[in-house]
Amino acid sequence: MKHIILISLSLLLFGACNDISNDLKENLDNNDDDLVSSYTNEINNAVYDELSFENTRDFEDAERGLLARDSNLIVKSNEGTILWSQPSYEFVHGDAPSSVNPSLWRQAKLNNIHGLFKVRDSIYQLRGYDLANMTIIEGKTGWIIIDPLTAKETASKALEFARKHLGEKPIVAILFTHSHVDHFGGSLGIMSAEEAVKNKVRIIAPKGFMEEATSENIIVGTAMARRSMYMYGKNLPRSKYGHVGSGLGKSPTYGTFGIMVPNELIDHTLQEKNIDGVRFIFQYTPESEAPAEFTFYLPESKTFCGAEVVSNNMHNLYTLRGTKVRNAVNWSNYINEIIELFGDAEIYFGSHHWPKWGNENIIEFLKLQRDLYQYIHDQTVRLINAGYTSSEIPDRIKLPKSLSLPFANRGYYGTLRHNSRAVYQSYLGWYDGNPANLNPLAPEESSVKYVEMMGGSENILQKAQEYYEKGEYRWVAELLNHLVFAEPDNTRAKKILAKVYKQLGYQSESGPWRDVYLTAAQELINGAPKTGIDLAIMQDVLKETPTTYFFQSLAARLDGMAAEGKIIKVKIEFPDLKKTYILSLENSVLHHWEARIGEQVDASVKVTHALFIKMLVGKAGIKDILFSDELEIEGSKIDLIRFFTLFDKPDGTFNIIEP
Repeated sequence: MKHIILISLSLLLFGACNDISNDLKENLDNNDDDLVSSYTNEINNAVYDELSFENTRDFEDAERGLLARDSNLIVKSNEGTILWSQPSYEFVHGDAPSSVNPSLWRQAKLNNIHGLFKVRDSIYQLRGYDLANMTIIEGKTGWIIIDPLTAKETASKALEFARKHLGEKPIVAILFTHSHVDHFGGSLGIMSAEEAVKNKVRIIAPKGFMEEATSENIIVGTAMARRSMYMYGKNLPRSKYGHVGSGLGKSPTYGTFGIMVPNELIDHTLQEKNIDGVRFIFQYTPESEAPAEFTFYLPESKTFCGAEVVSNNMHNLYTLRGTKVRNAVNWSNYINEIIELFGDAEIYFGSHHWPKWGNENIIEFLKLQRDLYQYIHDQTVRLINAGYTSSEIPDRIKLPKSLSLPFANRGYYGTLRHNSRAVYQSYLGWYDGNPANLNPLAPEESSVKYVEMMGGSENILQKAQEYYEKGEYRWVAELLNHLVFAEPDNTRAKKILAKVYKQLGYQSESGPWRDVYLTAAQELINGAPKTGIDLAIMQDVLKETPTTYFFQSLAARLDGMAAEGKIIKVKIEFPDLKKTYILSLENSVLHHWEARIGEQVDASVKVTHALFIKMLVGKAGIKDILFSDELEIEGSKIDLIRFFTLFDKPDGTFNIIEP
């Protein structure tokens, strides 16, 4: 019985955790439905007239300092699964195909430029090994590693390549510029935590790093993981009809994530550190692009690292995978502070994209980024105070040419349209003030009535085809979305809607928008994936995650109505942590606290933290649990089973584009 109880515990905390096994195999290439419409062609061709494609400065900067390039950059897991393949993007060359926005194609070509680069004496970057960059700074005795990528496998591959061409040097420090996984997840590919302690490696991060890095995605992680498949086009083919890049880089790596606990924190601006003979001046920038983040300046070489506070695209004030809204004013003010504090910089490099050289060039770049986020904030607020809503503002807000035409401000990742919605949300929330939107019907219910009022499905399909042929894709998407939600088995509606989403994807300058539209088209034809993202890739991060976060997640999975009238108290003891917690269910709410001596419970579970984590990620099977000395159960097993059956067990494969 104990294996039933413990498997239930692991499922309810995180849901199903099977690996994505390429459920959606259909390749979008060479289908009749992939023909690019004349309207999409017209929109994409107009981009050439708007932007200065003859400007090659970015390409020169992206190639500058190249020392070596791996001609067959492929990274595999221990099981042989391909985790990262630079050759899969080799189709991105030459002129843009009609199925890709030319501006996004240009960005994808720039992000294809990969290898080991010399930024200046003693500063090197590895680009194209992951979504982000890894930077190496040479100190007096060894290397200082900045942002060791997303996954253990890609970080290890990048470091191996660097050592091959730069020689062997000990690692003396690792810096995490911020709390997003693509900047710390590969840390265990650099060295083990035990090696770091033994060699007294300095692990430096911004204040709040561990709390933010380990808590992100825990509470609503299932939903965010599912939505990230859309945002990053995880199941799309790499082709001119599929995923071409994420704007910020190519794509995230779904390898093995890890983390190291910092032993030094940055908690204020102008904090100085001497790291292996190199003088660092830090800028503390919390609540900007990440909740915990810093930039830094190397005054001796006049080199500035912007982390992800600045990058060669418009960033997100809100990400499509779902996050808390970011503060546009703070963000802009931090960039202004950079200009004031480090305005003599001659070299810039960041956690993504390529560096810049020359003070005038860098200051112009910083001012454009600063004013971009301030403008989005100010003009959105102006329209809010004029009475416009989050649905109306995106069609009214425009950037002046001085902010819209430079490539470094283009919406390759974030967009003006959804960033303006983020500003609205940050001030006024979801309600637009119109009482019709205060308590609307659910889509499944309202869509049935819309279809009825519009004369039934056949009439809607006929009208949809007419509007499609006029190129009114946004309207057709809205129209057919009602029909699909009213009649989820209507294959004709799905087929036309998939064609619409493809055209919208082909037009998109934003990598995530393109991936969202094309993933929607794919799932309309093939259905949702059969399995969610494998939680085992997070095992090393979960080891460092405070246990209370798991209990908070558990509370958010309680089925309140099923729990009505039930009062149960369960004790969970972690002997290796010397911690014991009480989980108390009352009034359909789950509370937790550290156990007090003599506290009475209905049942108790004693489990080592190590086994607990293995259970969560599916690494401990039934036999491991049944015969493990790391697990004991006392008290009412019936109460335990009753308790665990009250929680949802989401699998991360829910529908998005249909009911």
